[in-house]
Amino acid sequence: MHTPVLLQQAIEKLDIKKDGLYVDATYGEGGYTKEIIKKGGKVLAIDLDIEQIQKPKFPPKMAGKKNLNLIQGNFAEIEKIAKENNFFPVDGVVFDLGLSMNQLENSGRGFSYKKLEDDLDMRLDLSQEMTAKELLRKLTVFDLTEILEKYSEEVNAKKIAKVIKNSQKMEKVKDLVLAIDKALGKKDEKTYARIFQALRIAINHEFENLEKGLAGVLKIIKKGGRIVVVTFHSLEDRVVKKFVLQNHLKFVDKKPVFGVKSFERSAKLRTIII
Repeated sequence: MHTPVLLQQAIEKLDIKKDGLYVDATYGEGGYTKEIIKKGGKVLAIDLDIEQIQKPKFPPKMAGKKNLNLIQGNFAEIEKIAKENNFFPVDGVVFDLGLSMNQLENSGRGFSYKKLEDDLDMRLDLSQEMTAKELLRKLTVFDLTEILEKYSEEVNAKKIAKVIKNSQKMEKVKDLVLAIDKALGKKDEKTYARIFQALRIAINHEFENLEKGLAGVLKIIKKGGRIVVVTFHSLEDRVVKKFVLQNHLKFVDKKPVFGVKSFERSAKLRTIII
């Protein structure tokens, strides 16, 4: 099982109560859910990726217990999912906004710039029609530049967008990497990471879903409950800080807890108290 980068810190911040109700909004490979159950909590776990739901992660003695309800769905609809499953009010919610190692390494969907033969898919929800390669075909240079600037803050966004749109083939990860190389005149893994991040965010409407998910939590959480959010870049972190400010909430700690994830991604944990 893949261990989330800030697992123990997140579990500590959730302050698990025996028989308390907790939502693992990003089930992934089950790391948070397993720890919450071990500490006596009951979990409603959600994941948009059906392959993450279907892959067995728990020993039979744990998987069959009544303290775990596993749902394939979008955490943007967290209020609806919790109420449909009569799982509220909850004591805490955890969002881990990073991809799992299984998704990066084995999904074949082109999440990692290092998996050169993967298709440019990038969908978390396989029932969704729009893939990354289809989006790249559909967008104008102007629209693609806007996406790259907005979601990656890439200074060479326009140059990269032009090369992508002028490329005859944009089917696999290697095609996108080669286009970035051509635009920059060199190889640059940090730029690859930013461009892949931007396209994944756009394809999966990640910021909109996070905003809706955080707003939905307010409808199902107890007074004094905690929301733990693990982000992996400053743009996600801004969404979390904006949510706290707009709803007159506060963080448990003045400064976030930092951690390091592979693929050169840094993790940041913030805990919100209701």
